[in-house]
Amino acid sequence: MRTVRFGIVGGGLMGREFASAAARWLHLADMDVRPEIVHVCDANPDVLAWYERLQPAPRLSTDWGDLLDDPEVEAVYCAVPHHLHAELYVSILEAGRHLLGEKPFGIDLDANKRIMAAVASHPELLVRCSSEMPFFPGGQAVARWLADGRAGRILEVRSQFLHSSDLDPDKPINWKRQAEFNGAYGCMGDLGMHALHMPLRFGMTPRNVRAVLSDVVPERPGPDGAMVACDTPDNAVLLCETREFPLRIETKRIAPGEMNTWVVEIDGTAGSIAYTTKTPKTLRVMDYEPGGPQEWRITDLGSQSAYPTITGAIFEFGFADAIQQMWAAFLDELAHGAEMRGPFRCATPEEAAATHRIFTAALESARAQAVVRL
Repeated sequence: MRTVRFGIVGGGLMGREFASAAARWLHLADMDVRPEIVHVCDANPDVLAWYERLQPAPRLSTDWGDLLDDPEVEAVYCAVPHHLHAELYVSILEAGRHLLGEKPFGIDLDANKRIMAAVASHPELLVRCSSEMPFFPGGQAVARWLADGRAGRILEVRSQFLHSSDLDPDKPINWKRQAEFNGAYGCMGDLGMHALHMPLRFGMTPRNVRAVLSDVVPERPGPDGAMVACDTPDNAVLLCETREFPLRIETKRIAPGEMNTWVVEIDGTAGSIAYTTKTPKTLRVMDYEPGGPQEWRITDLGSQSAYPTITGAIFEFGFADAIQQMWAAFLDELAHGAEMRGPFRCATPEEAAATHRIFTAALESARAQAVVRL
């Protein structure tokens, strides 16, 4: 069993999810590599206090330079606001550490280009972007279906990531609602990789985009109760053309009734498939023969995803399982390279860079109310 020693920069929500996944690594049935968290950095000492419960206890610091000076740290998970991505990701790579970074890999296209230059300068390092939703069993089923070419000629693809936490206008402001920290992309930068990971993985590259961006709640209460500008798009609807078919991408923070819902639907002449985490055990597939019936087949999915676990196949799969599966893919690729055992690797820097080109064009499209070529 190879142990990879990790540092975490940004110990908030997703840092804790990684720590939880690492703590229950024995849940995975057949892995020859595991993570150990040896150093955690966050600017807020109150956030760091949570990590004192880990065994063995990691070193804790408020200066990310201390973490990169730690010789034990081999790889870094970086989960910080978007405006810090370029400085931190480049520094992590220049320090010779493998990196799994949060989306969108830079606050804007220029920041992403800086990161991509550092990635190109360090081909010896594994660099991947966090994106866990395709590791749901339904996501893996869609990936296998696409790889097998069961669609025939693809007619249309729809991919969405939806939640409704911002429907409440009195919800306090946070950094994801401020362009200074989140970037002008707004919901696209925050949620877009969820919607684009699967299409980009299978070569569905847009040639153009017509975007409708909605700033639904223009201001929210600040820490002292005074109203603060909420100057990023809450919702984005992107209608794109690939070489052969339309691709519809939606990212929404105000989608009434939705709770972190991932949707992927593919219509084809020979077959169609649909999956959503709203009904996470349900996969819908239609196989069509000319002249035959057009009938959806419904399959109940179990718990198993890309990497076998000790959980019986009849039980349910959840978000924490998807996080662990994503980390299993990262460590599998880190340990085995091109010979990785699992069927689906994490989102690549190139896929993250492609989202930046799409989102930048979407901003231009919304301003001009026009179709923009990529």
